[in-house]
Amino acid sequence: MSLSLPHLILITWSSLWRNPLRSGLTLVGVFMGVFAVDATLKVGTISRAIMEEELAQREPPQVEIWKWGMTSEDVTFLEKQLTGVEAIATKQYINWRSQVFFEDKQAEAEVVAVSEHLLATAGRRIIQGRAFSSREFTEFRSVAIIDEFMAQQLFKDRDPLHQRIYIHGRPYIIIGIVANFPADGERQGLVLVPSTLYYALTGSRIIPNILIRPQNIEDLEELEQQINTLVEQRFPQQRFWVGTNIDEILEQQTTLKLASQGLALVGLIALFVGGVGIANISIASVIERTAEIGLRLAIGATERDILCQFILEATLLSLVGGVMAIITVHSLTLIVADQFNLPYRFDPQVAGFSLSAALVVGMGAGFFPAWQASQLDPVKALRA
Repeated sequence: MSLSLPHLILITWSSLWRNPLRSGLTLVGVFMGVFAVDATLKVGTISRAIMEEELAQREPPQVEIWKWGMTSEDVTFLEKQLTGVEAIATKQYINWRSQVFFEDKQAEAEVVAVSEHLLATAGRRIIQGRAFSSREFTEFRSVAIIDEFMAQQLFKDRDPLHQRIYIHGRPYIIIGIVANFPADGERQGLVLVPSTLYYALTGSRIIPNILIRPQNIEDLEELEQQINTLVEQRFPQQRFWVGTNIDEILEQQTTLKLASQGLALVGLIALFVGGVGIANISIASVIERTAEIGLRLAIGATERDILCQFILEATLLSLVGGVMAIITVHSLTLIVADQFNLPYRFDPQVAGFSLSAALVVGMGAGFFPAWQASQLDPVKALRA
């Protein structure tokens, strides 16, 4: 007659409790394996959160092309050839440091001639007023969009909209204000003007800088390679630069990926060693308890009862060791995150994965010894 589940759990727990040293050594093996796996996952989670914070503090990921001599025809060529693109825009730095005047005040700013879709490409958010309209490009209107920093420098508590500022003696009417990104820091202000106005005033058609924003950030590196190939084809044997505005973050991501893979390998090795420990101790337990197993089989226990008991022993040890490791890693991570002001939030999926790995290893390692115990001959076992 088979044992009920509560009775089987009680027998299993009593067996583990009677052998504290054996149970403790198995727990340590499982604990170290799950600790390594869970800690590795926590490092990856925190690192990704840090990168997400860094990305949120700067312009959205985009590919940049720097080459002197490009024109609007080259922009059209790229628009037709590229796939997976959210927006394309151009920039022409009129002056890196220009004096901007309003009444009796002045401030230093980057003055940039931009195409119509620059705000969408660069992820610049309008917080007051509006963006450039198509008519302002076709009609060469002398209008400007400034950033928060410039608005504060020139206008303080006054409303900047529709005010007239002067750059190199030319008037511009402010139609909008864009938000600064935290990564902008305390740099000088920013003034954006329509590119068509700049080209009309200077007679130039040259576009030195093109920005391309991908539809998905995951496609950024693929888009960069695609652009690099197209520019090489269009301008053979000419100097140019193609890169992203988050190259350093991508490098960090690559380093993190390699480090995480190394840590994951260490964690899996530790978990495997824990599994081997469970298997060895389970085999020793079967040998040690051969007479007990024979007696239980002789008085009516089924092979299934014996098999379930030994698998349950391995499962309970894996469960307890895994939970202890997850709680320990979580507690240590909270302390470290608080100490170094790191973004950390408990992720049930990570904990679930770590615990599942422990249970799979525990049950897998305990199955063969359990099966071996269930196949013992009762008479031979009693004589052992």
